Amino acid sequence: MSRKYKFGDNDKLYFISFAVVYWIDLFIRNEYKEIMLKSWQYCQQEKDLEIYGWCIMTSHVHMIVGSKGRALDKVVGEMKSFTPALAQV
Repeated sequence: MSRKYKFGDNDKLYFISFAVVYWIDLFIRNEYKEIMLKSWQYCQQEKDLEIYGWCIMTSHVHMIVGSKGRALDKVVGEMKSFTPALAQV
């Protein structure tokens, strides 16, 4: 499975999903969910990430995302590298 996101058109919205390393149930603790949400807020403000919907499950995340003119693969890559729980995914 590819670890790099590939988006055909930066003007569209995309559904993405990613998991914690080894599918560990990391998000059963509220502290870790809060870290994820704060990371997303930072990426929205500083990295041009647009979030239209999200769902944090115990071991993985679903999102509907877009970008504000930047290449979405770069934005998602920066979001994953900035977010500690996802940096190894």
